[in-house]
Amino acid sequence: MTAQTPPFRDSQLPFAKRIDDLLSRLTLEERVAMLHQFGPAVERLGVAAFRTGQEALHGVAWMGPATVFPQAVGLGATWNDELVRRVGEAVSTEARAMRSRDDRVGLNVWAPTVNLLRHPLWGRNEEGYSEDPKLTSAIATAYTRGLRGDHPAYWRTAPVLKHWLAHNNETDRATASSSVRPRVLHEYDLRAFRETVEAGTVAGVMPAYNLVNGRPNHVSPYLREQLRTWTDQDLLVCSDAGAPSNLVDSEHYFDTHEEATAASLIAGVDSFTDHGTDSSQIVERLQGALNQGLLTESDIDAAVRRQLAIRFRLGEFDPRLDPYADTKDFDTPAHRALAREAAEQAIVLLKNDGLLPLPDLPDQDTRIAVVGLLADECKLDWYSGTLIHRSTPLEGLYERFGADRVDFAEGVDRVRVKTSAGTYLSVPSADDATDEVRGAGGALDPALLAGRTDLPPLTTDTTGTELALIDWGGGVLTLRAPDGRYLSVADDGFVRASADQPGGWVVQETFRLEPHGSHDSHGTHESQESRESHGSHAGGHLLKHVGTGRYVSVTADGVKVAAENPEILELEITERGEDTVARTAAAADVVLVVAGNDPHINGRETEDRTTLALPAHQQRLLEAARAANPRTALVITSSYPYATDPTDLPAVLWTAHGGQAAGAALARVLAGDVSPAGRLPQTWYASDADLPDLLDYDVIGSRQTYLYFEGTPLFPFGHGLSYASFEYGNLVAHVGENSVHVTFTVTNTGSTPADEVAQLYSRAVTPSVSRPRRELLAHRRVHVLPGASTELTFELPLSAFEFWDVVHGVRRVEPGPYELLVGASSEDVRLRATIELDGTPTTPRPVLELGVNAADFDEQRGAEIVDRTKLSGDAVTPAHGNHGNDGTDGTHGPHENTAELVYRGCDFGPATGTGTVTVEVSGEGSLELALDGGPVIAHLDVPATQGPYDYTTVVTPFSATGVHDLHIGLRGPVRLAHVGFSG
Repeated sequence: MTAQTPPFRDSQLPFAKRIDDLLSRLTLEERVAMLHQFGPAVERLGVAAFRTGQEALHGVAWMGPATVFPQAVGLGATWNDELVRRVGEAVSTEARAMRSRDDRVGLNVWAPTVNLLRHPLWGRNEEGYSEDPKLTSAIATAYTRGLRGDHPAYWRTAPVLKHWLAHNNETDRATASSSVRPRVLHEYDLRAFRETVEAGTVAGVMPAYNLVNGRPNHVSPYLREQLRTWTDQDLLVCSDAGAPSNLVDSEHYFDTHEEATAASLIAGVDSFTDHGTDSSQIVERLQGALNQGLLTESDIDAAVRRQLAIRFRLGEFDPRLDPYADTKDFDTPAHRALAREAAEQAIVLLKNDGLLPLPDLPDQDTRIAVVGLLADECKLDWYSGTLIHRSTPLEGLYERFGADRVDFAEGVDRVRVKTSAGTYLSVPSADDATDEVRGAGGALDPALLAGRTDLPPLTTDTTGTELALIDWGGGVLTLRAPDGRYLSVADDGFVRASADQPGGWVVQETFRLEPHGSHDSHGTHESQESRESHGSHAGGHLLKHVGTGRYVSVTADGVKVAAENPEILELEITERGEDTVARTAAAADVVLVVAGNDPHINGRETEDRTTLALPAHQQRLLEAARAANPRTALVITSSYPYATDPTDLPAVLWTAHGGQAAGAALARVLAGDVSPAGRLPQTWYASDADLPDLLDYDVIGSRQTYLYFEGTPLFPFGHGLSYASFEYGNLVAHVGENSVHVTFTVTNTGSTPADEVAQLYSRAVTPSVSRPRRELLAHRRVHVLPGASTELTFELPLSAFEFWDVVHGVRRVEPGPYELLVGASSEDVRLRATIELDGTPTTPRPVLELGVNAADFDEQRGAEIVDRTKLSGDAVTPAHGNHGNDGTDGTHGPHENTAELVYRGCDFGPATGTGTVTVEVSGEGSLELALDGGPVIAHLDVPATQGPYDYTTVVTPFSATGVHDLHIGLRGPVRLAHVGFSG
């Protein structure tokens, strides 16, 4: 090092010393400025500008063309850790290559999403890997290992896990609180994050928009109490976009932005994503918090240090030593092959009565009909890059079987739209218009991309243009011109045929038909009767543009959307989709109905689904094809599960949207070139009646996911069939000092080389508390040749059998028998063995010594967990709107919020027992205590306190001895924090 070279530039020094030196050279103003997502350069020190955040969920997103891999839920369906690691490596390699020519591309990648797929109606189901924490953490660890690279010092990219914590609803996502009891927190929601962080492949996390137990995730004490204790590395916590402002503006958790920003920083947020590229407001808030004494310089330094640690790992200050600095691999043949391999491995064969694989003999002229709304689509989602290559199911089948053997019918309804003047909506010719793909040029914030205004708006004439109408469910329609462009609305309000696909943060290509005379009614296009009424309704229809909430009107300048003078329209259906599908299906030897969703419509970020049902338009197409030809297979291409009766179908497959090679991959599986071996990463329920409320996060109490669900699923977790058959045998389990050693064999008894996904589950036989019906311990995807066997070995740490002991606040193994279950799915169990584990025995709750923390209940009815204080701790209160069975309990007034808490096995001591009970409580109302479900033996009135965080102590006599189940009833808006007992 020369005299002119500062220590932070000395690559011979440890990163920690170099960071110390650089910190010491930065002024306070420079350090504060670094805490916004877009940190400015410090030119006097030669430090470049830096931004956190580059979307890379299944390929580099938002920055233009890139290799597009299957959606994350599809990667989860591969159950293949090594494959996903290679995908992560390819994605990060392309990020490096793209950055070398476009410095807008960031290396701090915001991926993967490890939120568990607890509820299949969650709008962002496509972004997660699985409903199971073990599978999620395994896939996430593999992906982040690929993103990170294998160099001991320098990282190819720096992955940030999304979204901390318990985040599975788009409905009210910025204001809703997830009530997460301690066992669910530690056994379920935290676990997916923890195992991935502990693997050392993660640079940080992003807090979610929602609250957990009444406290916003951006001020969560779990960032300090949990996350930062799992690793010695400096982890970077990046806020979600706009979330810092939400703390005041929508959540009203703090009175001022200075308080909110200070609280976030102290809780552990290191980078604030707010107000786009404009850092001035965050900087002003941080400086204001410093001036008010809400923050200290050391608070600022801690956050800047963690950010600098990431920048040093990314090689920013050692360009000559950075092993990834000259990466140029982009859209390589290897990446294309990997995209196809990943798409193939993600395909799940749900049912097969012998229809598949499709015959492909030279002397057979088998005709294949491929029909359905997604048969010629290669759909992208919000977190996709721009396609370089594209393969739809139709194109894949053309390539594999020959276009002369494949017939196609999309199944759209062909319509003309008649105005009140008797003219028709018409799409003007735009022969000289250039083809444009949304986002092809890249954008730091694609939500800001505007619609096209260079094309002429729709007009009216005497003949009009025949449009392709698709009803995506819930009455949400798209209309497409003959040249393939969708009707869309730009900022000037005019309706144009201008979009290559529906998309954008606010989709501008969706509409609703509403009967004239009722602007707030919700007419749909979902049944034969309703479709006929669209054409014959006496008062006509209005066409509402969903994105703006305005109605289509006809003006002298063209067709536009406006708040006034909506046009009264009539649909004239010139061709029904099911008629076309039926004709095509009847002429074929085998029919493939490709159904599913558009990832930008009805189930996406900001919008949850309302039902598991397949949209009625697509159900009609399926029924028409099946009626015309019994040799009909259903191919579901979707971001989430559907509840579709497979009884009359000889074959059913599911794949997530498979990226650029989806069609080619599907064709190879249908042809038998590849035996399907994808497995469901989440339960497919039979109906909406099987689902809990979307906001019910208590997977234990409401029996959610395969872990606790006691009904009969449509298809179980881990399910997936093969063209081969497999036999399991020779299960041996040995309990060692620190682990359980398990071996078994898998034999391919079929005639087809194929992959099998062997799954190992456990079940506590005699648990003292409610435990999972079965719980995934390990899995392995293996390729087995016909007649061959492979022995699989698993070394399971004893910690895999732990549960969270709410009494003592620790994880522990309960002694006793545990059943090991080996098989091809969570319900297809082929082998069983029982082992005996030592552990810490279960003892009654020592309530005389410790009392009871209210949130540590074993069971509850009508309760939710809330924040005890704004800094830490939990309390329990009746859930808003819970009024018991009929709104009155006979003693208290009608419509009073009530809840009941149960604490099992409370030890009240020997003969002398307890004499008093003391509760820490806020709010106003009363508490009732009973033992073993018997009569009330103590009643406590809670006088009104100043606010929800102003706790008071209430004491009353309470007599009990021995071990009992304690029942506590909450009446009114009280917050119970703790219950103590004394003799």
